[in-house]
Amino acid sequence: MASTVVTISSPSALHLPAAIRSLPSLPRPQLATRLVGRRRRAFLRCAAVSELAPAASAAYGALLLGGGALAYARSGSKGSIFGGLTGSALMAATYYLMQSPETKAIGDAVGFGSAFLFACVFGIRLYNTRKLVPSGLLLALSFGSLGVFYSAYLQDKV
Repeated sequence: MASTVVTISSPSALHLPAAIRSLPSLPRPQLATRLVGRRRRAFLRCAAVSELAPAASAAYGALLLGGGALAYARSGSKGSIFGGLTGSALMAATYYLMQSPETKAIGDAVGFGSAFLFACVFGIRLYNTRKLVPSGLLLALSFGSLGVFYSAYLQDKV
């Protein structure tokens, strides 16, 4: 990551709180650069996250479809098969959008939104049932997908 040098003519030009302006250990330009640099860090800083996101969307979609089909086969739950089909369709759309450089950021956003939706659904189910399987495992998988899609979005926007 490239370092940026900031030149400040006076300490009041930054409009920093007095506690930060009075720090004697760091010169003010380095302090300002470090404060700005912390905001732009991605959750996963691996350079290959952007290439990992399509594979993550395909795997997540396949697991949602398989889980919905398994729940339908065991208990006849139409909500589970509908949720699995919806999740796999959203992840298929995400995968398709990520294939083109022009729509990669949109695909990351769709993947993040759908992973967030399913994290909310599985979080509610875990709270209501207090059963770790399957709600807790799918909640953890949804949080992992959220991290991958968020990091890929940040890398694609830069």
